[in-house]
Amino acid sequence: MPLRALLMILLALLPTSALAQTDPCGAEAPCEIGDGSYHLLLPEGWDDGTPRPVLVWFHGHRSSGASIFRSSGLQRDFVEAGYVLIAPNGALRPSGIRGWPARPTGPELRDDVAFTLAVLADVGARMALDPERTYVSGFSAGGSMAWMMACYAGERFTAAASVAGALRRPHPDGAVCPAGPVRFLQIHGFTDAQVPFEGRAIGDWHQGDVFSSLSRIRATNACRSNPDAITLDTPLRCRDWSESCASGAAVRLCIHDGGHGLPPGWTLLARDWFEATPATQ
Repeated sequence: MPLRALLMILLALLPTSALAQTDPCGAEAPCEIGDGSYHLLLPEGWDDGTPRPVLVWFHGHRSSGASIFRSSGLQRDFVEAGYVLIAPNGALRPSGIRGWPARPTGPELRDDVAFTLAVLADVGARMALDPERTYVSGFSAGGSMAWMMACYAGERFTAAASVAGALRRPHPDGAVCPAGPVRFLQIHGFTDAQVPFEGRAIGDWHQGDVFSSLSRIRATNACRSNPDAITLDTPLRCRDWSESCASGAAVRLCIHDGGHGLPPGWTLLARDWFEATPATQ
């Protein structure tokens, strides 16, 4: 990209309010890269050269990365806390719907793992990002993308969190994820019928099983099968694998009473998980 064009984009990104961008990389005009695009929200003082923590957020089916501009939770608990928020757009289908196949094989599938890493590199070329505080999360199909990034590119992320998603089939060969250990948080609704714990078949593919996904990440992280701690605090009931994980990468499952949705407080729960050290997990 020519330097003048890059400077124009960066100047356009300087908002009166960091939460009200409508210029390039904003709500209406995403950043274009290769065969895709992404949206961006920046914290105050993002251009001072300090490496910033970054959250890559995947939208759900029929949505887009622009949904971050409507999420008060993501803005309050991440952007206002100093995070760079990156929201890639799922590939646009002939029907006009954006979505994430979130599986490695299928007809005419874009390589969304490579695409996401290219988006992350593109933002990193524009501003200082902290590689030691780089996180990934998403909702529903986007939650399945968080699983996919953790399993196939987990070495690029400090921790991951999926809300109402699972590692879709086909799974990688073997019992573990090829990328190796990564701290992982799964948040799921007990009454979720859209992405049930068992998953469901849709046409010629399957959403994947949440418990099978957790078993795989526990094996990857060298955790024992039974949890080290169980917490019954309302509104979440959580199971933690931490001390027993020989890799040092913990796993947590938190279940709420609701269905297919983002439960209240999930953003702060996720951020606390991301920022936890092994001694406080």
